[in-house]
Order: sequence, then structure tokens, then C-alpha cells
Amino acid sequence: MNDRPQTEHDVFQHALSKVPAITLGFWVIKILATTLGETGGDSVSMSWLGETTPGAAASPYNGYLVGTLIFGGLLAALVWVQIRARRFNPWLYWLTIIASTTAGTTLADFADRSLGIGYPGGSLLLLGCVLTSLFAWYRTTGTIDVNTVASPREESFYWLTITFSQTLGTALGDWVADAGLGYSGGALVFGAGLAVLAALYAFTKMSRVTLFWAAFILTRPLGATVGDFLDKPIAKGGLATSRPIATLILAVLIVALVLILPQRAGSHPRNMPEEA
Repeated sequence: MNDRPQTEHDVFQHALSKVPAITLGFWVIKILATTLGETGGDSVSMSWLGETTPGAAASPYNGYLVGTLIFGGLLAALVWVQIRARRFNPWLYWLTIIASTTAGTTLADFADRSLGIGYPGGSLLLLGCVLTSLFAWYRTTGTIDVNTVASPREESFYWLTITFSQTLGTALGDWVADAGLGYSGGALVFGAGLAVLAALYAFTKMSRVTLFWAAFILTRPLGATVGDFLDKPIAKGGLATSRPIATLILAVLIVALVLILPQRAGSHPRNMPEEA
């Protein structure tokens, strides 16, 4: 039996959650990851699986569904590894985020286009999924604060909510862009929304948990509209950039930022010392 006294280092390690501290760097990487999710998901479902490839023969399968199954399987595997990990690992975390956002892209496209409910129907359906997940998480644990994510139960709710929010953000981005604002206009709208949330964070005492989830959801349609702006045809308001090339550039930027910016776990609020 090891009965050595607990050191400050032990307490500090125990206090850390398994998600990153919420910093400016976190939001920069998150937006890049959501943009990569849009271009990466579109590369698979639209380009490689032929959903929107000009002149391609009718596919015997649904590219959006197949893409969702591919990325959904990858996401499930990464979430399993993430839950089994004993401490925060930035590379594993951001790979899982990217998997969730690519799966969200193909799943949202499947809901919007293949189920026949359109962007409004898909957005409302996915909003209901996000709210239901948050409600179940709160009822089970008493909080939806991401800094409490330190056990398999909280992590399961966290990643389920993350995936639904990524999917909702894709549907919202497509809805706003298709409503007449275009991809660049949609990016300005969602960017302005994030600026409002930043102001609320800086100048009010509004719940930080509420602001986090609002910002997390809004970064996804921002990334979706920026991604669409990069890879959609010029005739549809995009820049017609190659989807695989755009995806590769975004991946390199994310890797560089993870290496350059400090990556640390958030502090679990139940174990943080009280301020004097």
C-alpha cells in the first residue's frame, strides 16, 4: 500500500479537467477546425463520393450518408480513446474536435438535403438535439460547465453535445448563406454574433457557461460559411478553391498553432482553491 502524503503536484493533476482551458488560442484553433471540417467533409461527400461533382453519374448510394458513416466511425473511435485517456492530451482532443466537425458537416447535409426537410427543418431538428443533450447532462450531473469534464460520464455528455452543436452550426451556416446573404455575408453575421458574445463576457456578469455554449455553437456556422466561401464555385459566391488543398492548408495551420500556443487543461472548479 502506498500511503505517502499527497503533494501539491498530485492535487494539481487531480484538479485538471480533460478539456483545454478556454483561452483566445482555444477559439482561434476551434474556428480553424470548424472551417477544416466544412472543407474536409465536403471533399469526401461532395467531391469524392460524387454528390455535387459536375457530370458525375447518379450514385447508387447517398454520399452524405456514406460520409457520415465514415466520419462517425472515426469520431466514435476517437471519443472512446479520449474517454479512456487519463489526462488532457491536446493532439487527441483536437483530432476529436476535427472528427466531430467533419461528421457534423456530412450529417447536417444529410438532414438538410436527403431527408427533405430543408435548412429550416434541419436547423430546428438539430437545435432540439443540442438542447435535449444539454438538458440531460444538467439533470444528470447538475452542471454543464465544461471544466467539470473529468470522468467518463461527463465526457460522454460533452462529446454528444459537441457533435450536435457542430451539426447544428453547419445547418445554420448553410441556411443563412442560402437565404440571400451569401457565404461572405453569413460569415460577417456570425462574426458579429461572436463579437457581441465577447462584449457580454468582458462587460457583464452573464453566465460564463451560457456564453461558452453560445460561442461554441456560433463558431461552427462561422467556420461553415468561411469554408464554403473558400471552396464553393464562383457562380455561387465562393472562391472555387480546391477542397482538398484548402483542407490541407487549414490542417497545417492547426498543427502549427497547437505547437506554438500553450496547451493546458482547464482547472476543475470543484477542486480550485477559494479566493481570499
